[in-house]
Amino acid sequence: MTTHYGTWRKSSHSAPNGECVEVGLSVEGTVGVRDTKQDGDGPVLDLTPHEWGAFLEAVRSIGA
Repeated sequence: MTTHYGTWRKSSHSAPNGECVEVGLSVEGTVGVRDTKQDGDGPVLDLTPHEWGAFLEAVRSIGA
């Protein structure tokens, strides 16, 4: 099954040279992460809300 994401949002920490990641929310509630250099045709990392929360917590702890 392919998950469909409505709107993708670019990270506020994305570089101006196109090195960006985008995050989208599906109607099923999963969170998708993709690389913008693929113009929407590349792979998407699908995460559950729990996995997304754990990922964000881990990333934030690195910058602390």
